[in-house]
Amino acid sequence: MPYETEKNIAIQAVQAAAQLCEQVRREIVPEAIEKKDKSPVTVADFGAQALICRALSAAFPQDAVVGEEDAAELRTPEMADRLAQVTQYVQAVVPDATSEQVTGWIDHGNGQVGSRYWTLDPIDGTKGFLRGDQYAIALALIEDGEIKVGVLGCPALSFDAGPTGLLGVAVRGEGATLSPLGGGTAHSIQVVSAEQTDHLRFVESVESGHGDQSRQAAVAKAAGITQASLRMDSQAKYMAVAAGQAALYLRLPSPKTPDYREKIWDHAAGVILVEEAGGRVTDIAGKSLDFSLGAKLVNNQGVVVSNGGIHTPVLAAL
Repeated sequence: MPYETEKNIAIQAVQAAAQLCEQVRREIVPEAIEKKDKSPVTVADFGAQALICRALSAAFPQDAVVGEEDAAELRTPEMADRLAQVTQYVQAVVPDATSEQVTGWIDHGNGQVGSRYWTLDPIDGTKGFLRGDQYAIALALIEDGEIKVGVLGCPALSFDAGPTGLLGVAVRGEGATLSPLGGGTAHSIQVVSAEQTDHLRFVESVESGHGDQSRQAAVAKAAGITQASLRMDSQAKYMAVAAGQAALYLRLPSPKTPDYREKIWDHAAGVILVEEAGGRVTDIAGKSLDFSLGAKLVNNQGVVVSNGGIHTPVLAAL
C-alpha cells in the first residue's frame, strides 16, 4: 500500500514523543522558556522534536522536515542545564544519545518546504500542556502541496468515557482511524451526520487571541448550532470533528491581528484527518489550504473545519 512505510514510521515516532511528553508532565513541573516571538517552549517540545526528527532522518534521509523548534537557544551557555534535561529525557528512549546529537536532531527540523517534506509540531498547544490540559503531537507528510499522511497524538484526550490518550491516523484515499495512543485496535472514524443532533456543537481555541470568539459563536448559531462551544487547546479540535464529536471548528482571524497567517504545522495533520473522515477544511473564503508556499499559509486567512454538511451555510454566514 502506498505510504505504508511512512505511516508506520510516523506512528512510532509520535508514540515515542508522546511518552516523553507525558514523562515530563509526571516528573517535573513543566516550565516554559520564552522564545523570541514570545511564545512558550518546554523541555518536552525540544525532546519530542528530537525523537521524531531522529526517526525521520534515519528512515527518509532525503526528506526535509519543517518543524516549529530549533536548538539555537539550547546551545547557549546559560541554557546548559536545560539542554542536559532535554538530553536526559531523550535518553529514556535512545540511551546512548549525546547532547550534541540531540541538538542536531532538533535542527533537522529546520528544513524548507519543497516537493516532498514533513511538517511537525512537537507540542501543539504548549499552553495546554503547561496547564495539564489538551495538547497534540502533530506530524504530516506533504507531496506537491497535498497532504498524504497525517498522524496526530493527543495524550490527554478521550471520547465517550473511552481510554485517555488517542492516536488519529490518515492516509490520502484510505480513510481515517482512531486508536489508543499507547497501542491497540484502530477503528475507522467518520464525521458527525446532521441527524446526530447531540453532537452538533462546535469547538474553538481556549486562547481568545487565537480567534474571534464572539464572531465564531454568531457564525455557528447561523449554521444551526445552538449548543455552547467546547474550548480545547491544540489540534485535538480537529480530532473531535473527525471522530464525530463536534460538527464545526472555527479559527477566525482575531480583530487584534487581522493579517495573521496560520503556520502549516498547526493544521496539516488535522486537515487530512478530517478530510479522510468525510469532512471539509477551507479558509474563510472557501479556498483549500495551500501547503506549498512555506511555513505559513500565506494565501489563506482563517480556517473553517466542518463535517461537510454545514460547510456551505457556515461560509454563507461568514
